[in-house]
Amino acid sequence: MHVVQINFFADPKCRPPAALLREWHSLVDVAAAATSAGARVTVVQASLVPDETVQSGIAFHFVAPSVTGAPLARAGAFRALVRDLAPDLFHVHGLGFPRDVLELRKIAPSVPILIQDHADRMPRFWRRAIWRRGAAAASGVSFCARAQAEPFQRARLLAPGVGIFEIPESTSNFVPGDAIAARVETGIDGSPAVLWVGHLNANKDPFTVLEGVSAAARDLPGLRLWCCFASAPLLSAVEARVAGDPLLRERVHLLGRVPHERVERLMQAADLFVLASHREGCSFALLEAMATGLTPIVTDIPASRALIGNNAIGTLWRCGDPQSLCSALRRGAAELASRPRVRVRAHFDRELSSAALGRKLLAAYRSIVEQRPRAAAGVVPP
Repeated sequence: MHVVQINFFADPKCRPPAALLREWHSLVDVAAAATSAGARVTVVQASLVPDETVQSGIAFHFVAPSVTGAPLARAGAFRALVRDLAPDLFHVHGLGFPRDVLELRKIAPSVPILIQDHADRMPRFWRRAIWRRGAAAASGVSFCARAQAEPFQRARLLAPGVGIFEIPESTSNFVPGDAIAARVETGIDGSPAVLWVGHLNANKDPFTVLEGVSAAARDLPGLRLWCCFASAPLLSAVEARVAGDPLLRERVHLLGRVPHERVERLMQAADLFVLASHREGCSFALLEAMATGLTPIVTDIPASRALIGNNAIGTLWRCGDPQSLCSALRRGAAELASRPRVRVRAHFDRELSSAALGRKLLAAYRSIVEQRPRAAAGVVPP
C-alpha cells in the first residue's frame, strides 16, 4: 500500500528542509512508523524552500505554494507531484486545511483521505461551512482520543458516516537509562524528583502544580520539582510564587529551555512526570516521559487518559485542583518502591512505540482503503 502523508502547514521560520527533518521529530517518526508496519510512505511537506531527499528509505518532497499564503494544493508543482505519486491513500496532517483537502479531492477523486487531528481547535462560526466541506471529503479522521471527536460531531463538522480512529499523534525514540548515572550527569536530585516539561502558560497551569507541590511537600520533605520550558509568559509570576513560599523556595528549580537530547537524560533521572494541562491534542512530552519509563502524574483530560490507558499506568488528577495533584504525588511516591519504570515502558512498547503506532496507522489505512468504493464517489456537499 502506497500512502502519501501530507503536511500543508509551512514553517513560518522558513527553516531549510534539513533543519525541519532534525527538529520536527513527528514529521519523520510518523512516516517511519507506518513504514515499519509495511506501508510504502512518501511525505509531502509544505515549505518555502523546495527540496527533495530520502531518509531511511522514505522520500520527502518539500514543495512551495505558488503564492505565499495560498493553499499548497493549488500549486502546479504539488498537483503534478501528487498525480505522479499515484498513492492508494492520502494521510493529511491537521483538520485546519479544508481548502487544501478539497483541492486534493479534485486532483485525485478516487483516492481516499485520512485526516489526522493535531490539537485543532473548533473553527469560528464563519469558517464552519468550509471546514464541514473539507471534512466531508475525507473517509476517516483520527484523534489521539476518541472523545476528542465529540465536539466536532456535535457541531456537525464531521459527516455522520466518517470513520473515527483513535491513534496517537506520534511516538518517541527516547529510551530508559541508568537513573543514577543520569542524576550525576544532570544534577537532578529529590525523593521524589518530579519533572515538568512544558510552556509556562495558562493552559499548562503551573500555579496548580506549585500549589500541589507545596501541599505534598508537607508529607514528602525530599520532593524536588524540576521545570523545563520554552515560552514562558507567566515566568515572572511563577518566580514570585516560588520566592514567596518557603516550601517551594528550595524545592523548585526553573531550568528554562533545555536541548531535546538533555530532556531525555532529565527524564531518565527523575522519578515522576507531572502534566497539568487543561487541553492537549497529544502531549509529546508525555510520550517521551513514558518512553523512558517515567511514571506520569497527569490531568484527567481525553488525550492523557488515552495515552496512559485510563490509569493503566501512572495517576490521573483533576484539572486545576491542587489537592488532587497532592494526592496523586503522594501515591506516585509511594509506588516508586515497586519499580514502576518497567511497567511504564512495557505499556509504551505495547501501545505507543513506533511499532505500535505503525500497526494502528496501517489498520486505519486498510480499513479506509477497503471502503474505496464509497470514497471513490468523491461527493463533496455544497
